[in-house]
Amino acid sequence: MGKEMEKEMGHENKIIQDRLALLRAKMQEKGIDYYMMPTADFHSSEYVNDYFKVREYFCNFSGSNGTLVVWPEGAGLWTDGRYFIQADKELAGTGVELFRMQEEGVPSIEEFLAQRMQSGETLGFDGRVIAARDGRRYEEKFKAAGKDIQIHCTEDLAEEIWTDRPDFPAGKVTVLAEELAGRSVAQKLSDVRKKLTAAGAEDLLLTKLDDLMWLFNIRGCDVECNPVAMSYGYITQDSAVLFIQEQVLDDEVRAYLSASQIKVQAYDEIVPYLEALTSGRKILIDMRYCSYVLYRALTAKQTVVEACNPTEALKAVKNPVELAHMKEIYLKDSVALTKFIYWLKTNIGKIEITEISAADKLEAFRREIPEFLDLSFPTIAGYGANAAMMHYEATPENHAVLQPEGLFLVDSGGQYLGGTTDVTRTIALGPVSDEQKLHYTMVINAVMQLTHARWLYGCSGRNLDILARQPIWNLGLDYKCGTGHGVGYILNVHEGPQNMRWRFAKGQEDAVFEEGMDITNEPGIYIEGSHGIRIENVMVARNDVKNEYGQFMHFETLTWVPIDFDAIDEQYLTDVTKTMLCEYQREVYEKVSPYLSEEERAWLKKETWA
Repeated sequence: MGKEMEKEMGHENKIIQDRLALLRAKMQEKGIDYYMMPTADFHSSEYVNDYFKVREYFCNFSGSNGTLVVWPEGAGLWTDGRYFIQADKELAGTGVELFRMQEEGVPSIEEFLAQRMQSGETLGFDGRVIAARDGRRYEEKFKAAGKDIQIHCTEDLAEEIWTDRPDFPAGKVTVLAEELAGRSVAQKLSDVRKKLTAAGAEDLLLTKLDDLMWLFNIRGCDVECNPVAMSYGYITQDSAVLFIQEQVLDDEVRAYLSASQIKVQAYDEIVPYLEALTSGRKILIDMRYCSYVLYRALTAKQTVVEACNPTEALKAVKNPVELAHMKEIYLKDSVALTKFIYWLKTNIGKIEITEISAADKLEAFRREIPEFLDLSFPTIAGYGANAAMMHYEATPENHAVLQPEGLFLVDSGGQYLGGTTDVTRTIALGPVSDEQKLHYTMVINAVMQLTHARWLYGCSGRNLDILARQPIWNLGLDYKCGTGHGVGYILNVHEGPQNMRWRFAKGQEDAVFEEGMDITNEPGIYIEGSHGIRIENVMVARNDVKNEYGQFMHFETLTWVPIDFDAIDEQYLTDVTKTMLCEYQREVYEKVSPYLSEEERAWLKKETWA
């Protein structure tokens, strides 16, 4: 590391230490002993607007998941395995200790607090950014420990310290035409109300942003790459209220909402509205996304029905109109990525290509697609050891120059009028080591085994995850993340309730695969300091044969991007896997080649063994 870089890092660390000192002074002023800052907005969103990046402001960690806890003598950052390498680097020199979640001997946040805090002390947090489930869990943990610990949840202590804080998000809202949505607001509300009745509830307080966008057939732009608007919804059997900032609605959107019989109220009127409700109503809330503040406002007078948002499961099953658009968009997106891989393969070593310029070039290919709106997440373009950081993002100050050797991982996606894409390819830029070929080939085995899964209806992702992990576990390796997640439709790139992971976690939802649910297939191997490998396709669950044993199911693939044969060592491919891979590559050529130039087509024919 050069002296200039060391000097710059030292300056940044001093800034973080000064901010923490100001925070501790504010904590002392308010009588707060421990102060907690998660990665969340008022809706427990996974990705948040810059206004809500309080945790990053106070510790420098920029990952999408993590919680910072500060106390007079120290500070700790809890994050998951996707970010261990990144967090180590970003926290170095700040005085913030990294707590690696789910690692042996590492306490959870509530365990840590229950062990350290003493009766009479106070835990502080902004109750608008803490989920009801978490707030209540802290209460229960303290009670079980026999400690009288107070909770101070009415203030955001960053407000007076972060003087140049970005403005609160307020982007314009648009209407998603029914020809794209496939179902009207009235039809969706009818489905939701049936689910409410089945759950024993009268009303629904809906706080999850992508669920709100789906239900009301609108889209926003308040979170980078996520077309959502800051809002709340309150649904009864005969009414629907949307709480949203009035300045984000134009006359067209207002007219649409009025015609759909959706009443509009100001975003910040949600708490007074809840407090004014007639006592004794049975109101369904999702404790994962409803804030602790709203939960406390409801439980004062109402009966809370705790359940998953009914919108979540409804949204996860894509309707025929959505699936038809998705197939078209995924093919166009696959063509763009194929063109990018050709450009990369033919130019590496001839012109300077960096992680940043490569990502920009891929975005340029996507922008040529008429339906393109935005990226679905910031492109992860990692060369060599950088690819071992699962959510690595190159910056102008910190990026690698690609060389005609080794592996380059690109995880990317787009938002289109017609779908949201997410695809990863790991590309050989030249010679790769025998170990890298072994790892790459095992990841291919994993992808193909899951692609061709057959199962009886009733299975969840936890039943199927082993199909992907088994070739990698056989090497004594693992990847510290799930194998798959649902993908939104012109919405968030990460969507539930469906997922693919092996680990059982108490309280975590385990959704059965329904026909029409999409899921990513993205096993990988990440070797710190050396390389990272991930191959990712998106698939849709489909019904297969039905007989005396029940309803069998399988996956239909949506992603058609070539897999790089240059990184494969065929001795590690089983005959079955090789047949599967060749079949996939032939389909890639058949589907993609009509949209390529003559030179690109010739390259793809050779690349896919077609």
